[in-house]
Amino acid sequence: MEFMRKLKLQVQMSIDGFIAGPNGEMDWLVFDWDNEINQYVKELTEPVDCIVLGRKLAQGFIPHWAGVAANPEAPDFAAGQKFSGTPKVVFTKTLEKSDWEHTVLAKGDLVDEITKLKKQAGGDMIAYGGGTFVSSLIKANLIDEYHLFVNPAAVGRGMSIFGELEGRLALKLKRSLSFPCGIVVLCYVPQKIGDK
Repeated sequence: MEFMRKLKLQVQMSIDGFIAGPNGEMDWLVFDWDNEINQYVKELTEPVDCIVLGRKLAQGFIPHWAGVAANPEAPDFAAGQKFSGTPKVVFTKTLEKSDWEHTVLAKGDLVDEITKLKKQAGGDMIAYGGGTFVSSLIKANLIDEYHLFVNPAAVGRGMSIFGELEGRLALKLKRSLSFPCGIVVLCYVPQKIGDK
């Protein structure tokens, strides 16, 4: 059997399932993370050697973490080094070339490009992204592990990553963890036929 790399998704959301408010508001997110949740993220990203991103998020994500990695005094310096130094693939239809270090562009079909990445030798991959990119990954059933960081807020309306699904997505809970900062992490894997 051919080995396939795992694609994880890490995303923050409200308790009612939105990743941003109707106008992109994210002021409800909990940012004062405690040591326990930081440790969870460290363990989640440790085996990751490829980050996949949509273009919109990449334009803020990559420069932000490069700046953190360049500042040894930054409290999240180690995370900055990890995110900045890890090879990245940015999915885009509009960019012609990458001006970022350790970053290549993927301009082909999403399923084909992710399948090629999964077949390469290496560790886990992790996806971060805005709603459109993540929705496309979910719709195409490309996520192998969901890490949903549920924040203690309901926003009523907003951007959903599950809105593009054309049918039911059956998931199996692998674990759930609550943290002192108020976030609950739910880890799900796609449910295979015959799973209980």
